[in-house]
Amino acid sequence: MVKDLAPLGTDEVKEFLDIAPWIIVVMKKSYDFDEDGSKTNNYYVNESVGIACGFLIAAIHNAGLVTLTHTPSPMNFISKALERPDIEKPYLLLPVGYPAKACKIPDLTRKSYEEVAIYFE
Repeated sequence: MVKDLAPLGTDEVKEFLDIAPWIIVVMKKSYDFDEDGSKTNNYYVNESVGIACGFLIAAIHNAGLVTLTHTPSPMNFISKALERPDIEKPYLLLPVGYPAKACKIPDLTRKSYEEVAIYFE
């Protein structure tokens, strides 16, 4: 995976976390408790939170701001630092702000349709 990121020039230095004016911490809740204290599972949590984050990222960009996804490993320190209950776990960090003047966007190409499509007859 590190080799895959080499063309992007990414490394362990994450200065965007220090200079972003806002950092949105997205949390997930895999379960809740009923009124009687019984544990109830929340289903499709990762899928639901992931879709919601996609909409949030689109809205951030539509507002003229920029963000990128950041998932440090491990992330448990975030719950402790924010004094969140045990049922909430960090899912994603979104540093948000205006793009830097010297910002460089990598010129990536996607695979063609023919490279990813599989036909069954």
